[in-house]
Amino acid sequence: MSSDPVEEELAAGLREHGLFQWLDLDIETAEPGRAVFHLPFDEKFANLASGTVHGGITATVIDTASGFALRSTFDDPAAAALTTTDLNVRYVRPATSDVRVEAEVVRAGDSMGVTDCEVTSVHEGDRKVVATGGTTYRLFRDRTFGGETTEEGSA
Repeated sequence: MSSDPVEEELAAGLREHGLFQWLDLDIETAEPGRAVFHLPFDEKFANLASGTVHGGITATVIDTASGFALRSTFDDPAAAALTTTDLNVRYVRPATSDVRVEAEVVRAGDSMGVTDCEVTSVHEGDRKVVATGGTTYRLFRDRTFGGETTEEGSA
């Protein structure tokens, strides 16, 4: 990871969140409009019958990377307030090892954000796409959130 202050701030938030700690999720890159995450393969994520990464885990990392990519469009990414309104996942092939998810912001407007994502894993010796997807988020920029007026989404 770079020494970029925004990336460091987002990474600190990631380390403090219980779900992300459990997943052992790590930020590879966080830059304006883009986030890349690495998820190490773990037996606890595997489907019982096949031993491949469970689709719910794949969906979770798509949602997470998308949220961080959209956070990077706020003046204060660590304090950004947003919520998923739509999540779609298209499973292409099973993930049998560590996964990498890359989220790109398609649009980050005043109140809505849209992302595209690609999830890859090493499959039969080569890195291949295992899922694609994307999200739509409600962004809270300079709005009321949780009863308090926010500045640039901070609650």
